Amino acid sequence: MNDSKLIEVLSRTIEDGRVVSLIHKYLNAGVMQNGIFEKTEEGMLQGGPLSPLCGNVLLNELDKELENRGHRFVRYADNALIFCKSRKSAERTLEKIIPYIEGKLFLRVNRAKTTVTHVSKIKYLGYAFYRNRGECRLRVHPKAVRKMKERLRELTQRNKGWSNDYRRQKLSEYVRGWINYYKLADMRRLMKDTDEWLRRRIRAVYWKQWKKVKTRYRNLRSLKLEEWQVHELSNSRKGYWRTAQMLSVALTNKQIARLGYISMSDYYLKICEN
Repeated sequence: MNDSKLIEVLSRTIEDGRVVSLIHKYLNAGVMQNGIFEKTEEGMLQGGPLSPLCGNVLLNELDKELENRGHRFVRYADNALIFCKSRKSAERTLEKIIPYIEGKLFLRVNRAKTTVTHVSKIKYLGYAFYRNRGECRLRVHPKAVRKMKERLRELTQRNKGWSNDYRRQKLSEYVRGWINYYKLADMRRLMKDTDEWLRRRIRAVYWKQWKKVKTRYRNLRSLKLEEWQVHELSNSRKGYWRTAQMLSVALTNKQIARLGYISMSDYYLKICEN
């Protein structure tokens, strides 16, 4: 980030010169690295409170330029998409806009991440795009789905040593946050499939907690199973994952809901209705 360009842009809109002067002093204040003072020759410390704000101030100039050129675009912080009708049009736009960013705004463009591609191949803020009946729709990108499942797998590990109440709380917090972020995506089927997989993992957790045959027998009887089912399950020698599937007759979906575990499908539908 070029300090002089930033101060120039700020001076156009901020009438109070003291505020501009304070920001200029902040930019040149330097940083402490391992207890040693270092001057900041150019740019701003990443992670600082003013860094995202000043970045948006400069990139707002890019927004105005794109609007003046008649482009359709979307930008979040320093991630931007510019939409064009054809590949050739997109390549021309890229050739013209990079000189503006680097020559006028004095910002560096990451060439490795700046590409011309079809909208269906884009990953943007965890979202992906697809066409349905001529309409462009949003879905969760496969990489984001894998990351979500990895986190759910961590939260339902059988060797964590967590209490059930704590696990329920952590699952609820993560699921609510994740769905609220991706609520714009079409993911009804994804939520249904993930729910089934997650409930099976929850059953496996409970099965491991019921270590002894007599504990399993007592808990299964309390779930109102037939006597032959109780005997067969409690004496099963199958692995946790396999037994978790069989356990669905005892720890049903309704039973898991009564235990306080959140349903991803239900919460997603609730968010969509609102």
